[in-house]
Amino acid sequence: MSEPADNPLTPVLDRQLLLQLGDRLKRLRQARGVSAVDMAAKVGVTRNTLRAVESGDPATSIGTYVRVMSVLGVSGELALLAGDALQPAPVGSAAARSRRAAPVIRVHVSAADAKHQLQDLQSQVLHEEAVRLAKADPALVERAEATVQRWLSTGDHRSASLWREWQRILRTGSWRKALGPTRHAQQLRQTSPLVTVLPAEVRQDILRQVSELKAGVALGAPSVGADGRDDAREDDS
Repeated sequence: MSEPADNPLTPVLDRQLLLQLGDRLKRLRQARGVSAVDMAAKVGVTRNTLRAVESGDPATSIGTYVRVMSVLGVSGELALLAGDALQPAPVGSAAARSRRAAPVIRVHVSAADAKHQLQDLQSQVLHEEAVRLAKADPALVERAEATVQRWLSTGDHRSASLWREWQRILRTGSWRKALGPTRHAQQLRQTSPLVTVLPAEVRQDILRQVSELKAGVALGAPSVGADGRDDAREDDS
């Protein structure tokens, strides 16, 4: 179980947490017998937006996630986080003077065992990082465009339509077409020239994060009480 001291939220872990949140919201809706059409109407969003939430889309606003959670009746955890309950105890108070630290809950997060799900998570994070770098450096976009042109010149007709779409994406910067949760976005990522521009060290770091996540990552450093025992409670996610 990987457990870094400061529990940093890496891009891969951050993405997986959103995927798990979306999946759990979807399963809650289904357990309540509410159709996607009815849920979208209750939340006040389109069916596509609800699908994005249930897919853990990072581009969807937090407000939309909150509205979905509210309709499902599970917004209490957010209310706790936003309220006064988690504020530090006032200096000099009994809680502040306590020698025993409050328990820390360790949440174990791991990627799904299904190989294709892990591969798609890896592909999504690679592309999100590549887009971030491409936005900052137009030369990377030019390199990706040259790669697509080289692929098209091979005469391979199986992926030609997707490569031509990549030409339009690179030219217009319409990155969301390849970053979304749809099946077509997955197909675009599978035929992508974009990850070829990623520096080798960036690619290797993301692959390492995926490998660690597969084994499981613990969020929340253990707290040692006055008696020397580990006060952390564990919760599997």
